[in-house]
Amino acid sequence: MKTLLLDRATWDLAVDAQGNIAVADVPYATAQDVSSAVRVFRGECWYNTALGLPYLAGVLGRNQSAALFRADVAQAALAVPNVARATCVLASLGADRKLSGQIYLTLQNGSTTLASF
Repeated sequence: MKTLLLDRATWDLAVDAQGNIAVADVPYATAQDVSSAVRVFRGECWYNTALGLPYLAGVLGRNQSAALFRADVAQAALAVPNVARATCVLASLGADRKLSGQIYLTLQNGSTTLASF
């Protein structure tokens, strides 16, 4: 399965050497799709408002346990096609209050990959 390749710094479309919109293939495509899925605010996707994490209702400005957030991230990752298992590991909360971490993925074919946020 392919997906449009996003620039890692800007999270915007990227172009290939010929100037065409670049595409990514499995396993990177799946990792990028998972990373995108955990960045979506629940209700933000107009075609399916059930997608995304409850950032406004239960994360931002709230006291939330790390375990609940990791579970929400894993659930969002499992909703991405080709993902069989997902484990979220929180890495750090910076001085700028930006949370970072990794999602360890096992794909349907048994291979593993990593998505970061």
